[in-house]
Amino acid sequence: MSSSYRIQAATGIHRGDREYQQDQVLLMAHPYAKGCILGVVADGMGGHTGGALAAEQVVHTAKTNLDQFLGADESPQQMLRNSMQEAHTMIKASRFMNEKDPHSTAVVLLLEPERASWAHCGDSRLYLLRGESLQQVTRDHSYVEDLVEHGELTEAEARIHPQKNMLTRAVGVEESLEVDSGCFDVSEGDVLLLATDGLMNMVSEEEIVAILQQGEA
Repeated sequence: MSSSYRIQAATGIHRGDREYQQDQVLLMAHPYAKGCILGVVADGMGGHTGGALAAEQVVHTAKTNLDQFLGADESPQQMLRNSMQEAHTMIKASRFMNEKDPHSTAVVLLLEPERASWAHCGDSRLYLLRGESLQQVTRDHSYVEDLVEHGELTEAEARIHPQKNMLTRAVGVEESLEVDSGCFDVSEGDVLLLATDGLMNMVSEEEIVAILQQGEA
């Protein structure tokens, strides 16, 4: 990617069949570092109020840490992991104060010229569309994904499994939080998608590819 480049970005939330919305999304540029953009998707759980507060905490912490991030003292991956750890601590503290069960999945992305760094917990996902190929970058922290990994379920069986929404990891649940993270090079024409599990339950991979390719023009 050249030093002069253009980024097209958009966000969207659909309530679906829920009576209330617990998802939170953030897309913002770094206040000082040119070409540095943060994306966050958080899917809150734990009742109407609790889930929304958990997702809001994930977004708020990531935004605060981006404002303070200049890249000198920590890597992008460290900054994203730290954001999720701090959100985890705050959500657990709110559980004791509110007597609720707030928790959230999260996927966070820091896009810089020629590089994308990410961190993830739960079953919200990061996808990379490069050419005709859609790749799921993150691995779901879920019961059925563990079964798939061990060869006990196929991908097709996992999509209709009655326990497909059972998570093995989420922000604000266990005493400590394990966060997956990584980075990869980005090139001209790449399309990045952050989404909750609800997207894949409603839209096929082929439809997602077609929609994302429309946005490349």
